Amino acid sequence: MKKATNQLTLFATLTILTLNLQSCEQKQKEAPKEMEKEIIVKSEKPEYFLLRPEVEKAYGYSHAVKIGNDIKISGAVSMDDEGDPTAIGDLEQQMKNCYSDLEKILKHYGCTFDDVVVENIFTTNMPLMLEKSAYRAEIYKNGFPTGSWLGVKELALPEFMIEIELEVHKP
Repeated sequence: MKKATNQLTLFATLTILTLNLQSCEQKQKEAPKEMEKEIIVKSEKPEYFLLRPEVEKAYGYSHAVKIGNDIKISGAVSMDDEGDPTAIGDLEQQMKNCYSDLEKILKHYGCTFDDVVVENIFTTNMPLMLEKSAYRAEIYKNGFPTGSWLGVKELALPEFMIEIELEVHKP
């Protein structure tokens, strides 16, 4: 009888310990959820930037939009302040003009090409782009961003041979 009582007591003790452990585990699982509920997310308003306000308003786009730590930069093309194409027929110079405009936008936000995480290039002449792409090593000195190079039939104006868009993350 004493052995049965001891076994019953042991069983009851183990059951109570198991229930208490499960209760503690459940409380630990619930605790982070309670903390998550207390976090308040600030809404972030987009900050728009126009490099050439008259041109961008006429065509209906913003050259860059910053939300939080991320900046999306519309494709830069080789144009003057009136929106007229420059360096017609010279893809390498058009590329340099694109990067010059992109640098102005980056500087506006206190960024450099080191902050670029995505670069997409659109060109109407991929073989020539591949020949001239070494210039990018002068722009991206600490590593290249991700991105795509796309051969396209045409860009906004027939004189444009290249368009470069960026995504930036500034911690």
